[in-house]
Amino acid sequence: MLRILDARTGEPVDAALARRGLVRVHARPPGSDITGLRVLLVADVLVRALEIGGNPAWATLTSAPEPAETADRAAPGEQAASWGEGGLRARAAELGIRPFEDHPGTEPGPAATRTIDVVAQGAGATEGPRVEVAPVDTPHGSAPEPGDPTVLRLALLARRRDQPLSVDADALAAAEDTLARWRAAVAGWATRPSKPIPEDVRLRLRAAWEDDLDVLAVLDVLRSVETSGIPEGARFETYAHADRLLGLELTREIGAAL
Repeated sequence: MLRILDARTGEPVDAALARRGLVRVHARPPGSDITGLRVLLVADVLVRALEIGGNPAWATLTSAPEPAETADRAAPGEQAASWGEGGLRARAAELGIRPFEDHPGTEPGPAATRTIDVVAQGAGATEGPRVEVAPVDTPHGSAPEPGDPTVLRLALLARRRDQPLSVDADALAAAEDTLARWRAAVAGWATRPSKPIPEDVRLRLRAAWEDDLDVLAVLDVLRSVETSGIPEGARFETYAHADRLLGLELTREIGAAL
């Protein structure tokens, strides 16, 4: 079962109250900037992990109010530091983040539901378990705009969620190179006979995301499988399985060259 580190207590807790139990994942972005986007992304990955484990997830959102001066911060032709709530939702959708239902933080959910709040570091107190997300820094205060939004998704996943992250040109280039290499490899492996994921690899993936949603460990498993002696058909199945959590569209290039 998925366990998370409750940032209130520093102790691990079960993400669900019961096997197959409903979990409310309540995202509380601090604003409509790239740090808010990282909060939504962590909440999205948490929802995905719960669903993979058989727990239904109810994704809700409480947005912080936008400062009135936000729209005036950007120079002409420059991406503003904040997109506004509608823009944040649009950027989240581009990154493959599923829609979150608007819901006041004080309204009770269904009976026997555990609520996990996903918040920025330093956010106000919450009643139940919480997952904290460190801020994101961008050069010149502008939000990056890669041609492929999943490049930004991978760049935001490339560091532990509790560590501050700087998204600059180098980080985006590294993410873009990794995605291009993995998608090309997956497209090639897809032409080989399918093979089951080796049990030890499956267990490593599961242990990674069930241990406090350790995305970096999942990425490490993919890197080790990429150059391993595992049959190519099994490598394809491994990447497709892990992408249910990562949401990086790793199978997107299949058939592109046909």
